[in-house]
Amino acid sequence: MKILYLSHYYKPESNAAATRVSALAERWVKNGNEVCIITCVPNVPNGIIYDGYKNLWVQRETINGVKVVRVWTYISPNKLTARRVADFVSYMFSAVWRGIFLEKPDIIIATSPQFFCGWAGVLLHFIRRVPFVLEIRDLWPESLTAVGARIPMFGLISFLEKLMYKSANHIVTVGDGYVEKLMERGVDKGKISVIMNGVDKTLFYPRPKNSELLERHGLSGKFVCSYIGTIGMACGLKSALDAAEILAKKGNDEIRLVFVGDGAQKDSLEAEAKNRNLKNVIFLGRRPKDEIPDWIASSDVNLVYLKKSDLFKTVMPSKIFESAGCGKPVIIGVDGFAKNFVEKMQMGIPVEPENPDELANALELASRSPEMLAKLGENGLKNVVPNYNRDTQADKYREILQNQIRNKK
Repeated sequence: MKILYLSHYYKPESNAAATRVSALAERWVKNGNEVCIITCVPNVPNGIIYDGYKNLWVQRETINGVKVVRVWTYISPNKLTARRVADFVSYMFSAVWRGIFLEKPDIIIATSPQFFCGWAGVLLHFIRRVPFVLEIRDLWPESLTAVGARIPMFGLISFLEKLMYKSANHIVTVGDGYVEKLMERGVDKGKISVIMNGVDKTLFYPRPKNSELLERHGLSGKFVCSYIGTIGMACGLKSALDAAEILAKKGNDEIRLVFVGDGAQKDSLEAEAKNRNLKNVIFLGRRPKDEIPDWIASSDVNLVYLKKSDLFKTVMPSKIFESAGCGKPVIIGVDGFAKNFVEKMQMGIPVEPENPDELANALELASRSPEMLAKLGENGLKNVVPNYNRDTQADKYREILQNQIRNKK
């Protein structure tokens, strides 16, 4: 099977989209399939091109057996600006142009967000006349309005979104929460499959705390709650600073909030923490991908957090699975499907999103309850890892692709 996979993000970028796409592609290659990725030059989240790359019209490389074709885009930081939209649109045109001249695939996948990557898949589907699977990881344009963005021509984009769904032979979502939303937009339930995120068992597994890592950052002997990932507009992390301030005013010097990652809100949140003199908050910036499992394992609990919005009731953050793989519990500040999943798996402490008092109380409870945390971590290993991992995910997805190819014949 020859698979053409369109994704705005790919290795060596380490955000959720790049991680999911690369995990799937590499497993499909190991199973004897050919996979070609059309993506951008790596630059997330700050719009700064990684060392060793240039923003050329086209450049090729092979990563772990996966053919990677990088196309030119108008590069910009991961912020909601006109320049960012230009980045997305330029990718669509570049990906379609390059996709026309590649060897004809058996099937095309495009992952959305972003929206224009999905439309690149639609256009190549009609040009190359092969089946097209659309992967939905966020709903546009609602995902932008949920973080306060103003969307010109909202009605037109909504129309194009529905047309994109109609054009796809099949739609894959990352959680059950999206199915109802898609059906409300007129998509037949039989056209939708759910392939959730999962843990990469080769990277995320139980290990001792890294005492050297903790000591290096002044965290030895402290209760560490880590937020690991993109520090973006959707995350609602100002509430975490408010919770830290509540703890500081109570005289709690045991708990530390550690932010590992970068994004549109990182600099402003770090500046605010300094202005408030929050000595119990540490920002470490973007860390190497191979250091992330150590951070998860070295934390006492990991924070999964998003703004309070009906849209985010459908999402399923990959942080949940990575924490489970390392045998670590989470504090889950996300309403809806993700919260229900964590409660069902009995692997975390739920709090209301953007409620700093609840978060502060949860942190105090966790810091006083090592036996409870150990049990929650064990539950994640037992209940999540066997059923929600990258291997089973790739196998199920591959079956969907094969069925779509057979249906065309």
